[in-house]
Amino acid sequence: MSDNHTGKKSLLPEIATGERKIEHVRISLTEDVSGVGVTSGLEKYRFRHRALPETDFEAISLETSFLGRPVRTPLLISSMTGGSQATGAINERLAAAVEARGWALGVGSVRAAVEREELAYTFRVRKHAPTIPVIANLGAVQLNYGFGAEECRRAVDIAGADMLVLHLNGLQEVFQPEGNTNFSGLLAKIEQVCRQLEVPVGVKEVGWGIDGETAALLLEAGVKFIDVAGAGGTSWSQVEKHRSQDPMRRRAAEAFAGWGNPTAECVAEVRKTSAEAGLIGSGGLQSGVDAAKVLALGADLAGFGRSMLGPAVESEETLHAVLAQVEFELRTAMFGIGAADIAALRATDRLVRISP
Repeated sequence: MSDNHTGKKSLLPEIATGERKIEHVRISLTEDVSGVGVTSGLEKYRFRHRALPETDFEAISLETSFLGRPVRTPLLISSMTGGSQATGAINERLAAAVEARGWALGVGSVRAAVEREELAYTFRVRKHAPTIPVIANLGAVQLNYGFGAEECRRAVDIAGADMLVLHLNGLQEVFQPEGNTNFSGLLAKIEQVCRQLEVPVGVKEVGWGIDGETAALLLEAGVKFIDVAGAGGTSWSQVEKHRSQDPMRRRAAEAFAGWGNPTAECVAEVRKTSAEAGLIGSGGLQSGVDAAKVLALGADLAGFGRSMLGPAVESEETLHAVLAQVEFELRTAMFGIGAADIAALRATDRLVRISP
């Protein structure tokens, strides 16, 4: 680890170790891995300003609930990392910060810890976040490679989680040197996990988006929540391009830099599919205004990923400052349309589409 300009310890390792999780963090922070020619779609919406908001800014409430769990804010740090000493330290810092501010927390794939007990400590975030909702995470494709309900339970137990999300990352697995690409028959296996686990099971993408049609199949199978994780933020084909030693795959990854379903479209489609299912809007969110937009489009929580990774690596102070800014921006957007609480924001008619 290194000292940053504030004199605090940065959590970014100085020497590349070859560990996949550390490589992902380094590449995400040091390379341009955003999608090209595709956006979250949130820029196509704006709020109609209400000059007379008839509410007290200081009284605006961010409190809400997710799958019956009360939360102090409708905000989530999306699944990012874990599985090594360095990335475990990032998880600790994230957990402590979101506990202090009342956000929810998703951890990165717990697969490494399920397979190797000595890595479990890198995902044990509950001791740092005793009250907030915590979401454990596994790759859905692992259900085709020997994982079942017991491994899913183990992942939940390691993280001390309230729920489990299975991530769908087909294109990443294709471009990943060590990828698992057999996605056949997964829906039935996801349904089995939903029936057997004692905690709610959700499904998320990793940056290419879950559309309404796919969400309908998942919800019918028993999935309790969807994290759309749409296009507009990190493109994992671009991340894996920087890891690959295969010239052909590196060139091919460029053709997929613009792939994916925009976040705004996914949120609207999934909410239209089901009025009751838990819904997380993530993918390219950069501000509290973006969070307000996905909530107004129908999401229950707004998820932030890579935009929080840099601050988390830099220092505790930087991370807390960024979280506070997002909350302030969200409250200000609500004040600007006269929404006194999250229910009013989700019911607003003041979000308008300004371009096709």
